[in-house]
Amino acid sequence: MIIRPELLSTGVCLPSSPDPGSLFWIYRLWDLRVQLQCKNLHEYMKELSPDVLDRLFNHPATCLAVYRELPKLAQNYVIRMLFLDQPLPQAAVALWMKKDGQRSCVSVLTGLRLWHSQQLQGGLQGYTLNPVFKDNLRTALLGGGTAWAEEQSALGPDRHARDIESLDRYAMERWEVILQFMVGSPCAVSQDLSQLLVQAGLMKSEAGEAPYITSAGFQFLLLDTASQLWYFTLQYLRTAQSRGMDLVEILSFLFQLSFSTLGRDYSVEGMSESLLTFLQHLREFGLVFQRKVRKTNVLKTLVQRGPTDWVSSLSDSELQIALVALFCEMLYRFPNVVVAQLTRESVQQAIANGITAQQIIHFLKTRAHPVILKQTPVLPPTITDQIRLWELERDRLQFTEGVLYNQFLSQVDFEVLRDRAQGLGCLVWQDVAHRVMVVTPEGHSEVKRFWKRQRSHT
Repeated sequence: MIIRPELLSTGVCLPSSPDPGSLFWIYRLWDLRVQLQCKNLHEYMKELSPDVLDRLFNHPATCLAVYRELPKLAQNYVIRMLFLDQPLPQAAVALWMKKDGQRSCVSVLTGLRLWHSQQLQGGLQGYTLNPVFKDNLRTALLGGGTAWAEEQSALGPDRHARDIESLDRYAMERWEVILQFMVGSPCAVSQDLSQLLVQAGLMKSEAGEAPYITSAGFQFLLLDTASQLWYFTLQYLRTAQSRGMDLVEILSFLFQLSFSTLGRDYSVEGMSESLLTFLQHLREFGLVFQRKVRKTNVLKTLVQRGPTDWVSSLSDSELQIALVALFCEMLYRFPNVVVAQLTRESVQQAIANGITAQQIIHFLKTRAHPVILKQTPVLPPTITDQIRLWELERDRLQFTEGVLYNQFLSQVDFEVLRDRAQGLGCLVWQDVAHRVMVVTPEGHSEVKRFWKRQRSHT
């Protein structure tokens, strides 16, 4: 008896010349589409080790940023206990709100190590705020501590200062370079950025070949700019330590930047080599403008891209055209207008690459021409319904993982083993005429043992 693994994407696939004595083949089916999962700040921070969290809370900017992102009720809990020096009995906390709401607040606060349980005198249980978080949040809210950047007056006047509008254009241009690189346009990006795109699963690189986009990358391109930037930042943070960077240092610096002033100059003097490297990466992402070694203009926002509608793109942007071509059939191209058509083949090809019907519809709605946006609904229901129906055509098959049994020597052997699988409740599919059946991976071991015992008695 030989067991051979065969990794399949669709249908049944057997070896071209199976061993005559073989009986079992591993049979696996799965849906190849990958869905991007972008966690929020709290979900990401819950994954960090307790040591990293405790070090992060040594920075007032981090504490204030975490507090601002807490749910409103959780913020209320923190403020109530911010100036208490003694633990508060859990019974007293239970009176603040209903049990269900309190459970969610406590879950958030304990998950981020903002609350600690502590035993009171007399054996009662109480809650207390993380003392490091409490002290630094007080500093952030009430003032004090050490400024992280020099005053602008100490840097002197900037004779080549840029206004907000030019910084917005710079941010958009830098970010579009990354997106154009993903769709295969001849754009120059750093080796670090190229590796990050591969590590994030947005592109794939094979030996001797340039990186090319993956199904996850297709989905990434259809996200709005803010979601793209946040997802990309999360991937950067997850790989920071593997590049020899201090995660706490760069996270704290990010939080400090979130409280900076758009367009203001900040000195990089005194920054570590790790932070200077991180600063250059932020510059490549379009988040920071740096002209000289000692000055940076911090940029925190990106602008929206140009509009498109479902059959034509009023844009000369190569990125816009490449995005529309992901799920449309390109028909005509003029200096500032591109005409494309949604077809069954083009939509299903996009779906095969991991793009969902809902993402296509969302893209069309959010990039619609201003004239189209005045309509209600923005897209005709016939268009949105047809896109969803084309997706459903690909979802008519249900993918199941299982183990394939075939090449039975007699009909009796097939029926005996099939009946045993049915009795165990692990039979997935059978073909009596061809003596073929599939059982679940969980039931495979028991069915296999039964067959061995059966063969030993014959």
